[in-house]
Amino acid sequence: MELTLNAEERELLLSILEQRHRELLKEITHTDRREFKQGLQKNERLLDSLLSRMRGAAVQELYG
Repeated sequence: MELTLNAEERELLLSILEQRHRELLKEITHTDRREFKQGLQKNERLLDSLLSRMRGAAVQELYG
């Protein structure tokens, strides 16, 4: 799947994902149930990977 975003859309999406990432890290810290924590940690890794790719694409777009 390919999604094309303009700069304003990309910045908004990055901001939303970064906020959710911070919330997820806090939630992981405060979770005691092992299975639930593992699910949160999996989601955090996926979100972190997505953010890294999006940031890399944004930098590449700037500097071509």
